[in-house]
Amino acid sequence: MLPIRCKAVSGVALTTVDGETKLLVMKRVKGGFWCHVAGTVEAGETGWQTIIREFGEETGIRVTELYNGQYLEQFYEASLNTIEMVPVFVVYCPPNQAVALNDEHTDYRWCSLAEAKALVNFPGQQALYDHIWHHFVDNAPSHLMRVDIC
Repeated sequence: MLPIRCKAVSGVALTTVDGETKLLVMKRVKGGFWCHVAGTVEAGETGWQTIIREFGEETGIRVTELYNGQYLEQFYEASLNTIEMVPVFVVYCPPNQAVALNDEHTDYRWCSLAEAKALVNFPGQQALYDHIWHHFVDNAPSHLMRVDIC
């Protein structure tokens, strides 16, 4: 039997740069791969509180518009012999959003969908970015997916 764990959340940030929608990817120090924001839920936090905290810590972005991405990242973690489930959130940022990386990342890029998919190593990331683009860029998300953060 394989245990299923859900101890982390992730988030994809969207902004517009020169009138074009862009998605934020960052290069992690640990592993040297490109990714989006993610982090472990701390005691007493909800998932949406965690992703707001993680955005602040990893990018300096103050989250004001948050959505349930209606997507679970899922993968097998060989070192722990577990199936990991990670709920995804979407953050709409103001145009030309500034980013201030912490020490977990060495670089960042605001990318088109094709650019982001070309940078990431995992097929699950590519599928996630396709999902986000379809439901949050090409189409407007349902108001029912908005997370009330007040």
